[in-house]
Amino acid sequence: MINWDKAIARNREALLRIVAALFAMAGLAEGETLATLPRHLRNHILRILRPAEAAVRRLVIIAARNLVVVVKPRRPTITTPSSTTTTTGNPAAVPALPLIDSLKRFEIRPRRRRARSFPRITFIGLTEPTPIPDNWIPSPDDEIDAASLGRRLVALKRALDEIDGHAKRFARWRARRDLGRTGRFHPMRPGRPPGYRKRAFHEVDDVLRECHALAHDAQRLDTS
Repeated sequence: MINWDKAIARNREALLRIVAALFAMAGLAEGETLATLPRHLRNHILRILRPAEAAVRRLVIIAARNLVVVVKPRRPTITTPSSTTTTTGNPAAVPALPLIDSLKRFEIRPRRRRARSFPRITFIGLTEPTPIPDNWIPSPDDEIDAASLGRRLVALKRALDEIDGHAKRFARWRARRDLGRTGRFHPMRPGRPPGYRKRAFHEVDDVLRECHALAHDAQRLDTS
């Protein structure tokens, strides 16, 4: 018999430690935003962030087991005359953590690779060699945009702080699914979860494996 509350608490504590370490690596404090990060640091954080997001989604599914919510019926859409008013959004707003896995992309075309060499055609005695453009060859120390990465980190932290609220979000999605209002039937994509690695290189890999297995058990035993 699985002690669900204990399993949720254990994995939540582990994920909170992982997220705190990611915040420290990124140099991101509470209430701050990220602008740029060195390429190598951004890539390293992403390697941990992807499985952490997948693990938290599965933790929400576990917490939502047997939750019952009532979804209000759809209201008929009323067409109104178009207006010319414009609205401005807040680009710095942090969206909620997506509760549904993104589906795998199957790309037939080969991946485009950036050339590591630069053509420097010249005519001896007539022209000078073409100068190599700056940043032609990516460097691990290049500063690249990290604003979206920072928002993902904040969304992940908020999901762990408000696990019960996100469980109610998932229960509402599940109720809409049962009414045929969603395009997906299962919240977890088939096969291995996002960020899965055969060989674990970080604590998050073990947490993801456990949360993935528990989420499947919770889905089978869900009687809501």
